Amino acid sequence: MAKHQGIGLAVVAFAIYILGGIGTFGGLALIAFMNGKDLFGLGDGRSIGYLFFCVGLVFSVLGVLFMRIFRNRKLV
Repeated sequence: MAKHQGIGLAVVAFAIYILGGIGTFGGLALIAFMNGKDLFGLGDGRSIGYLFFCVGLVFSVLGVLFMRIFRNRKLV
């Protein structure tokens, strides 16, 4: 059971890392191509791009940290 939980936590950490990468590059695309355009009524595309970029970077770092922590855990 403990081994199964360790694999699950690793998959969650990897998913956070992948979502961070998608958010980062999606944010860069919004910054580059949506300057001054409304994005689905949420606001300026460039400002939302900055939000996605910053949150994506944080998720990428968080995913890497979780992967490192879960890799170094001693599972019985």
